[in-house]
Amino acid sequence: MGTPLLSDPELTIALATLPDWSRDGAAITRTVEAPDFLSGIELVRRVATAAEAADHHPDIDIRWRTVRFMLSTHSAGGVTAQDVEMAHTIDDVLAG
Repeated sequence: MGTPLLSDPELTIALATLPDWSRDGAAITRTVEAPDFLSGIELVRRVATAAEAADHHPDIDIRWRTVRFMLSTHSAGGVTAQDVEMAHTIDDVLAG
């Protein structure tokens, strides 16, 4: 059938494990300030590589050195366990 949406309590619990992420409507988001534009582009490249490997892709917005990642399973209409897993992956990429 498709990937089920997380309930509000499930999403609250998941976000407790993702302190840099917040709910934004039917998505979760994280914003990062890179030291400069090229560093922001490199962050995007690294996250894109991980997303491609996971076959789950965030929406990414870059404005000069501010990079915003947004996760929502479009086919499900909101946040699923796949989004939470990808958020953890993005955190790992950004940390390392």
